[in-house]
Amino acid sequence: MGQRERDICRGYPTVKIFWTSKVNSGLVCRQTATVDRKDCKIRDLAQDVIVGRDDVVAAAERIGGFVEKTPLIESEIGGTRVWLKCECLQTGGAFKLRGATNRLLQLSEDERARGVVAFSSGNHARGVAIAAGRLGIKAIIVMPADAPQVKVDGTRAEGAQIIFYDRRTESREAIAAQISEETGAVVVPSFDDPAIVAGQGTAGLDILEQFGGAPPRIVVPCGGGGLASGIALAVPDAEIVIVEPDGWDDMKHSLEQGEIVPVAPDAPTTILDALQTPRVSPITFGILKARKASALSVSDDEAAAAMRFAWERHGLTVEPGGAAALAAVLSGKLSPVEDTVVVVSGGNVDPELHARLTAQDA
Repeated sequence: MGQRERDICRGYPTVKIFWTSKVNSGLVCRQTATVDRKDCKIRDLAQDVIVGRDDVVAAAERIGGFVEKTPLIESEIGGTRVWLKCECLQTGGAFKLRGATNRLLQLSEDERARGVVAFSSGNHARGVAIAAGRLGIKAIIVMPADAPQVKVDGTRAEGAQIIFYDRRTESREAIAAQISEETGAVVVPSFDDPAIVAGQGTAGLDILEQFGGAPPRIVVPCGGGGLASGIALAVPDAEIVIVEPDGWDDMKHSLEQGEIVPVAPDAPTTILDALQTPRVSPITFGILKARKASALSVSDDEAAAAMRFAWERHGLTVEPGGAAALAAVLSGKLSPVEDTVVVVSGGNVDPELHARLTAQDA
């Protein structure tokens, strides 16, 4: 029997609620979302609102009817059984719909009337566009000029207005802030927002339910860290490993140095566009630091090999950034542990690029 025939999707029952004490939930500072993160600091928790596991549970209840419970499928790497959490099969092709829906559902009627503005290379853009379209909210998306065409087309197809910028010379945060000031639109960051983090964390609640408890390790692709930090809150008993592109591994350096370290100005080009975040946020950094997450990075070639594995072994279309966690395990940079869960975070990739990278002689 072939691997595809042996794949299993652990069931899709009604979402269960899992509670743990706040001592183990990795509580961190929750600040009002801001487009100017350079001066943000983690403040005294006693004086600030916090984001914790209870926020993830509340998010699951809030967005349950708007998102898919994506499958958890069995795989094998180097003789070790692992599980793939297939967020590439989420509506919109990535996990981003979770956080976007949770954020937009909490807008007031006045805020909905003013619309939203988001910045993203594609997946958050489409997630916000889908959520906004469903709720009748106008969405403006600031996207890099070099964003994959499939992501641009997908976002535009959802009815969003797109404004392009140069990711090397312009600030997407500044552009979004200006749009917000001029139009009154609410800024919806891709990760620097407690509601976004809580929404992404619902993928972790899925894992708990589908796996039947906490797996020993969860490996997660990381750009700004919204998905990884949300899952870290949702599954406090699992080891968390985050994976970034080579040269864009600012979360790795931040965790190693104990403070936020931005990506270098001369960071190399990478096909892992979904993970090209120039600077992480106090929210996501604080959670992952508190959870003692470990971090590593992968190359373009390693990501491409993971895309081929996903396609040939499981028939999954995975984008380069969405394959980062799988690449870390396949490359041997992270030794496989039995029943590790590997998050496959997105599948929005140009067909020609996917065909080239998954070709047998690639």
